[in-house]
Amino acid sequence: MVAFLLLGIVVGVMAGLLGIGGGGILVPAFTMLFIYQGFPKDSVVHIALGTSMACIAVTSFSSMRAHHANGAVIWSLAKIMIPGIIIGTFCATFLATMLSSKALAIFFALFMAYVSSQMFRNRKSHVSTRHASKTELSLVALGIGAISALVSIGGGSLTVPYLNWRSVEIRKAIGTSAALGFPIAIAGTLGYLINGLSEVALTEYTWGFIYLPAVLLVSIPSFFTAPVGARLAQRLPIQTLKKIFGVLLILLSLKMVIFIL
Repeated sequence: MVAFLLLGIVVGVMAGLLGIGGGGILVPAFTMLFIYQGFPKDSVVHIALGTSMACIAVTSFSSMRAHHANGAVIWSLAKIMIPGIIIGTFCATFLATMLSSKALAIFFALFMAYVSSQMFRNRKSHVSTRHASKTELSLVALGIGAISALVSIGGGSLTVPYLNWRSVEIRKAIGTSAALGFPIAIAGTLGYLINGLSEVALTEYTWGFIYLPAVLLVSIPSFFTAPVGARLAQRLPIQTLKKIFGVLLILLSLKMVIFIL
């Protein structure tokens, strides 16, 4: 219980401070904690992914409301992308169920290595002068949703750079990404819940691939500490913190793979 509460505090602060979802921390941390608790090893990563998605649903809703209040969400874009986001996320949970915990852990580690590498980049990316068509937005949303489900993230590490490349101002790209993070979390949570129901007696207090005590104990403190991180973002050297966080993501991912192997 103490570990879950502390994890919620850290995830909330990091989410507010760096504008990232909690999946990068939650999935490897949950995997290691669940193995320590004696969860079945062949489904432990699936439970970590589903539980992380359920936790993100709470924090992403709070983030979406805050960005909407600041007028940073381009709802005309979000409305086009939301159907693809939901379909891609939900369908990918069925793919995740067919993969082993080892395969999911390796995919997660590789994706986090990519995310970490982006945190060390300071140069501005090339910006396209052409606006995206509805078809392109829908297809991109499908891909973002699918990857988000497989690594249990809110999609910000993919959505923000894409929208910024498509000439969306960075603050509005972040706000719109936050609005898309909520349907990703809801669709992912529902998908992991449904897919886990067919598993026989995973462990006590699980609902599908979602471990309810962890959702409760992590979500509550993270909801309150996210604003603290947002305030700290105005005072601390964010670029330096991003690099430190990038190293942390790699170390956590490697530790997760070692535990699974």
